[in-house]
Amino acid sequence: MTATHRLVRSVGLGGLAALGTALIIGVSTDVIPNGLFSRQIPVRPFDVVVLVVLSLLTGALAATYGLAAPSGVANQRAGVGAGFLGWFAISCPVCNKIVVALIGSGATGVVEPLQPALGALAVALAAAALAARVRAIRRGACAMRPLNSGAGRRPVPGRR
Repeated sequence: MTATHRLVRSVGLGGLAALGTALIIGVSTDVIPNGLFSRQIPVRPFDVVVLVVLSLLTGALAATYGLAAPSGVANQRAGVGAGFLGWFAISCPVCNKIVVALIGSGATGVVEPLQPALGALAVALAAAALAARVRAIRRGACAMRPLNSGAGRRPVPGRR
């Protein structure tokens, strides 16, 4: 694999992760309009901003895994945690059955004022996970994926 192939694979992986994050969170919260889910509270501009920024950060974090091997589970957990926080931050508090089960019928009055803070926390957590991952790659804590792995190549007779 050449450096160009590794870069293309990494960018592709990041793009798919960003798109997947946007679709999973956006469709399930009805920020992306669809026929499967609905909202009783209209989508706010803040919801769209959190969805876009969180998706881009998640894609960038995933792209780093195309360049270097994982260095541990902390960044992966932070990325997943950011996704869950982001989902709660942009979901409709009246429609979210988990929120209603935990808080009750007053979910709108309790959760809705907290949603901007949850969104900011989700974005900050994803940015911190990305920054920590990039630092780990730069200091050599993550093994870089080989440029030429030799996979799929036949050995040349007489060579080792």
